[in-house]
This record gives sequence, C-alpha cells and structure tokens, in this order.
Amino acid sequence: MTASVATPPAAPSPAPTADLPDDLKVTLPRLVRSEWLKFWSLRSTTFSVTATIVGMIGLGWVFAAVDANRWPVMRAGAKARFDPTSVSLEGFFIAQLVVGVLGALIVSGEYGTGMIRATLSAAPTRLPVLWAKVIVFAVVTFVVTTVSAFIAFLGGQAFLSSQHIETTLGAPGVLRAVFGTGLYLTVVGLLGVAFGWIVRHTAGAIATLFGLLLVLPALGDALPDSWAPHIVPYLPSNAGQVVLTAHPEAGMLAPWTGFAVFCVYLVVGIAAAAILLKRRDA
Repeated sequence: MTASVATPPAAPSPAPTADLPDDLKVTLPRLVRSEWLKFWSLRSTTFSVTATIVGMIGLGWVFAAVDANRWPVMRAGAKARFDPTSVSLEGFFIAQLVVGVLGALIVSGEYGTGMIRATLSAAPTRLPVLWAKVIVFAVVTFVVTTVSAFIAFLGGQAFLSSQHIETTLGAPGVLRAVFGTGLYLTVVGLLGVAFGWIVRHTAGAIATLFGLLLVLPALGDALPDSWAPHIVPYLPSNAGQVVLTAHPEAGMLAPWTGFAVFCVYLVVGIAAAAILLKRRDA
C-alpha cells in the first residue's frame, strides 16, 4: 500500500496594491504623514530644532553686540573688512552641524533600531519612503532656518545700530544672503539624509558629511596656486556658502551659480541613495 502525502496549500500571495481598498493603499501623501509623525516623535528632533534656533539667533546677536561694543577701539583694517550681514548670520556654522547630524539620524536611526524593516515592508517599492523623508526634512529645516536667519539678522542689526554700522534688507546682496542661509542649511541637512541612506550608520554618515563640508575645503588650501582657482571654488561648502555671503570674495563663484553647484552634489547623493536603497537588503 502506498501512503499518500498531503501537499500543504500554497500561502496566499499579497494582494496587489491596486486591489486594496482606497483607505489601505500606500500613497506618497500617507507616507509623508507617517514620516512627519515619526520625525516629531524623536526626542532628537526637538533638541535639534531648539539648538538650531538658539544657535542661529543667539550667536548672531552675541557677535553683533560684541562687535558693536568694540567698534570704537577696532583697528582700521578690521573696520574696512567688517560685514554687518555676515556678523549677524554667524550662527549658521553651528546650525549646519546640528541639521547635518539630524538629517543623518532620521535615516540611520531606523537602521539602528530595525524599524526600517517595518517601514519598507509597508512600502515595498521603497523609493516613496526616501521621497517622504526628504520632503518632511526639507520643509521643516527650511522653515526653521529661514525664520531663524531673519530674526538673527534683524536683531543683530539692532545691536549694530548703536554704532550706526548696521545694514538693511534692501542693501545689495543682503536679502539674498539671509534667505540663502536657509537654503544652504536645508541642502546640508538633505546631504545628511542622503549619507544616512548610503552609509546606514549614524557615526559613519556624520563623519562622511563633515569630511565633505569641513575637511575637504581645508585640504583645498594645500593645493598648488595653479590648481586652487580651478578646484577650491567648486568644493561643496565653498560653493554653497557663497549664496549666504552678501559680498563674496574675489575668485569665488557667483552666489546662485555656487548654490547650483552645491545642489548638484545633493542630487548625486540622493541618486546614489535611491540606487542603493533599491538594490540592498533592509
């Protein structure tokens, strides 16, 4: 007698997205809402946003107040180089560290906790998750940094007005510099997001980002004089920071040209992140 072996029924395949009810479909707006909730549920988000606001406004006002106080005894050469716009926006340097770290953290943090597997299971096509994180982070960063830049500028000029060395938003290059501060910091943060996807490790992503923004320009100073003019202006932070400078130095790119070059670095980073996200396991 031959015993028959029962074949277990095949597991049902997941229903295609098109067959799901409308209220269960994974769409980009729903992913954006999900990422928005996740973004603000992190304690690091509140800390980072607060540090960005305090750093940009506080340092801008402090530097302006100190320069106004020492103006009567400042040397003639320092007075000739004095730029009231850049003084009130000095806090951008601290802000770029904060937003860069936060950008890397919102991605690498999910890999560290393993939450990324649940996220990508809910959105198996993967790329919409990347776009949703980019949209949420860009909107929040741009609004926070731009508003902070305007407050830092206006408050800083109030301090400088005690010595009649202030400037106004209507002066050449000033409005572009203040507005450009928010644009520059947004791109810095998005580069952090890109490196978070690429490296998938918080420390590695942060080290890569600040190596690109801070170490690379320092190495550029060691280039031969015949090479420097053709390389240094195109380095990421050198190109990007021209847009937040009211009076760029000679030899640097034009403000919007430099910002466009900086955005090219971002596009390359996001493209690399998208390719790796599609090819690698979670």
